[in-house]
Amino acid sequence: MKLVSAVIAPERFAAVREALRTFADLGLTVTEVFERDRSGRHEEVYRGRHVQVDVSPGVRMEIVAPDGDAADLVHIIARVAAGQPGDGRVWVCPVEAMVRVRTGERGVDAL
Repeated sequence: MKLVSAVIAPERFAAVREALRTFADLGLTVTEVFERDRSGRHEEVYRGRHVQVDVSPGVRMEIVAPDGDAADLVHIIARVAAGQPGDGRVWVCPVEAMVRVRTGERGVDAL
């Protein structure tokens, strides 16, 4: 199993979620986050004033999937979330074990 994690722009989340739903019926954990990328500070207008900000809002998505689906999930997320510089990152990590708390199922059966 693999953990596919991504941080994307909030305005891209609905489209990415829908694309993932058409691919497979997998569980998804979503967290609102703030991110800072290599571009560093940028200027935004807040209540009519120009302010320097060094973090931007983002949405972090985490999906545990069978090994064979990880590459497809990365491709879908990267394709649908792309558009502008700073649109996010996607990464994959191995999952050593998984247990569904309610039923006690383990491994891929717990997905």
